[in-house]
Amino acid sequence: MPDGAETAPRSKFSEIGDQTTGTLRPTSKPRQNITMQVKQGFPGTVGDTPLIEIQSLSALTGCRILAKAEHLNPGGSIKDRAALFMVEAAEKSGELNPKPSAGQGRSTVVEGTAGNTGIGLALMCRARDYRCIIVMPNNQSDEKVSCLRALGAEVELVEPCAFANQAHYYHTARRRAEEVKGFWANQFENLANAAAHEEGTGPELWRQSDGQLDGFVCAAGTGGTIGGVSRYLKSVKPSISTWMIDCEGSSLYSNVTNGTLDAEGSSFLEGVGIKRITANFALARLDGAFRGLDSEAIEMVYWLLKKDGLFVGGTSGLNCVGAVKLARKLGPGKVIGTVLCDGGGRYQSRMFNREWLQDEELVVTDTTDLSFVKDA
Repeated sequence: MPDGAETAPRSKFSEIGDQTTGTLRPTSKPRQNITMQVKQGFPGTVGDTPLIEIQSLSALTGCRILAKAEHLNPGGSIKDRAALFMVEAAEKSGELNPKPSAGQGRSTVVEGTAGNTGIGLALMCRARDYRCIIVMPNNQSDEKVSCLRALGAEVELVEPCAFANQAHYYHTARRRAEEVKGFWANQFENLANAAAHEEGTGPELWRQSDGQLDGFVCAAGTGGTIGGVSRYLKSVKPSISTWMIDCEGSSLYSNVTNGTLDAEGSSFLEGVGIKRITANFALARLDGAFRGLDSEAIEMVYWLLKKDGLFVGGTSGLNCVGAVKLARKLGPGKVIGTVLCDGGGRYQSRMFNREWLQDEELVVTDTTDLSFVKDA
């Protein structure tokens, strides 16, 4: 090299490859005794989701707001957990068998759902080679319906109606299961649903937070998440404050606060709110309940996207509204946990459609604070 010539900068490949082409080549013999970290298909990837801090909410409440990123489950929602546990419990009991001709059991799964549980079940059925029939009300998002069909589920849409009406999707699913001699998952009353959270979500949340949680809050539909998580958290820390946030049109707020099933209004939120007490919800150990408005939930969904880069659905927004309310109640310095149930992609034609919002008389403001969350 001529005097004064500059030496070429060291390439990131200089130790292990050709500096001209960047072609990698081994520098030594392969390492021995390495344990592969491999998940087994769809069932193996359900759960163990990250616990993330929602920094914008932490900064403005003075508490640490932590959320289980359940939208990162392989099927895109927290309902993957219930789907996994319900199918595996049915297999253990003999209610499900991929080869029923070789023995007792059934090979068809039927469920009535607002969508996310159906997606989890459809994926489990693909993994286990079961037939999947999903009955759902026809007022759910088009994205959920098209996703279910793409996954191979047979989707039957019914008119929304009161639970007492035998045409309700819940009762229709039960009848369809009887007709095809299939397994009715019955997520509302099947305690494998709550078990998925008492044995999975709750312990993960406790471990990932290093046991520092002071409070937990989430909404309820089937009651599986809040039933299982609250039971587990109360078992390890009886003093923890566990709360529910209920949407408009649901009876659970009234049930927790005054023991009635009174309900007011209605909600566009999917998969939450109910006017009866399910077996899963009956397991919940709660200290109180908040009322959440659709307007608060939609503002929170847009807030999380703008401030934190989190693209989540309406129930996730409602849960974060609950986290803010609980933070205000407990005071600064506390650690609050909640869940991000699913992603926003399943609601693009609705919540992220300005025309739809206008039709629903919902306004998204360019707010710089959390004043849109009403005091409890």
